[in-house]
Amino acid sequence: MNARTEPGEAEPVTPARPPIVRELLLVAGLFLVYKLGRQLAAGHTGEAFRNAHDVWHVERLLRLPREDSVQALLLHGDTLVKAANTYYATVHFPATLAFLVWLYLRRPAHYVWARRVLAAVTAAALVLHLALPLAPPRMLTATGLIDTARVYGPSVYGPPRTDHLSNQFAAMPSLHFGWALMVAIGLVVATRSRWRWLWLLHPLLTLLVIVGTANHYWLDAIVAGALLGLALALIRAPRRTATTAGRGTRTPVPAGAPVLVGAGR
Repeated sequence: MNARTEPGEAEPVTPARPPIVRELLLVAGLFLVYKLGRQLAAGHTGEAFRNAHDVWHVERLLRLPREDSVQALLLHGDTLVKAANTYYATVHFPATLAFLVWLYLRRPAHYVWARRVLAAVTAAALVLHLALPLAPPRMLTATGLIDTARVYGPSVYGPPRTDHLSNQFAAMPSLHFGWALMVAIGLVVATRSRWRWLWLLHPLLTLLVIVGTANHYWLDAIVAGALLGLALALIRAPRRTATTAGRGTRTPVPAGAPVLVGAGR
C-alpha cells in the first residue's frame, strides 16, 4: 500500500455537479410555474385594494416607518430616483441567475442547497400571492406615494388592465427582497473572504429601492424574510470543507469524513 492508497491521505472528493440539461429544464420549469401562478392571481382588483388598505393600517398600528420617508430621499434628484427604478427593473433576475451559475460552477453542493431554498421560498410566495392579492403602495391613494417608475422611468409595468406579463397585485411577499437576501446569505455561507459580509448590502439596497419606488410595503419584505428563514431552517446548508484560512492550502481530510465544496474564496 503506497502513499496514494493510504486511508489517512485520501484526496478530498468534490461533489459532482448536477447534469446541466436537467438543471436548465428545472429552472425553466420553475420560472414558467412562477409566471403561471402570478397570472392565476390576476383579476382580484377589489380584493387587492381592500387588502392594501388593511396592510397600510396594520403598519401604522405597528408603528413601522412610513414608506414615504424613504421615497422622499430618492426624490431629492432625478438621477437618484432613476437609478433606483433601473435597479428595480434590471438587477432582480440577473443577480439571482449569476449567483446560481457561480455556485453551480464553483460550489456544486451549495448550488443544490441554494436552488432548493429559492424554489421553496418562491413556491410559498406563489401560494400567498393567490391567497392574498395585494395592490402595491404606488396604487393606493392613501399612502401619498407616487409611482416613481411611471413618472421618472424606466418602468417594467404597463397599465394593470392590459399588463398580461405580470401580476401587479402580488406585492406580498416581496420576492425582490427574498431572493436578494438569499443571494447575500448564500455567498456569505459559500465563501471565506473577510469581505463576504458586504454582500448583505445587496438586500439592504434592494429593500430601500422596493420601498422607495412604492412597489412594496415594509411588511412585504418582512414576510419574505420570514419565509426565507423558515426555508433555511428546514433546508440545511452543506458543511464547509476543511480548508485553512490561507489561499491555496488545504489540511488533509481523513478517509470517510464528509467533504463538501464551499469554503474557498
